[in-house]
Amino acid sequence: QVQLVESGGGSVQPGGSLRLTCVASDSIFKVYIAGWYRQAPGKERELVATISSGGNRNYADSVKGRFTISRDHAKSAVYLQMNNLKPEDTAVYYCNGERRSFQTLWGQGTQVTVSS
Repeated sequence: QVQLVESGGGSVQPGGSLRLTCVASDSIFKVYIAGWYRQAPGKERELVATISSGGNRNYADSVKGRFTISRDHAKSAVYLQMNNLKPEDTAVYYCNGERRSFQTLWGQGTQVTVSS
């Protein structure tokens, strides 16, 4: 089972930036569609962004133009650069991996808090 470990969360003021990192325990992660999800208190987990093995990206409308997802196959890593953060971005952010016919991968989550 491939393990995912996130890092980079923290507290920031509105308008600030954070970069989340997710590292997989196995290089097979490169064939997965990698993504970031988030879950705010009292809300369902929602998709933030995904990136395919070939680099195709998709974003939730709420983060378009502010967040950028990227990946480095050599490091088995996926990143989420978050700029112009807003209080409504406050949530636990989860790294995700999807591959047809295989179990979905989830990280343990990292807290992002945007507050003045």
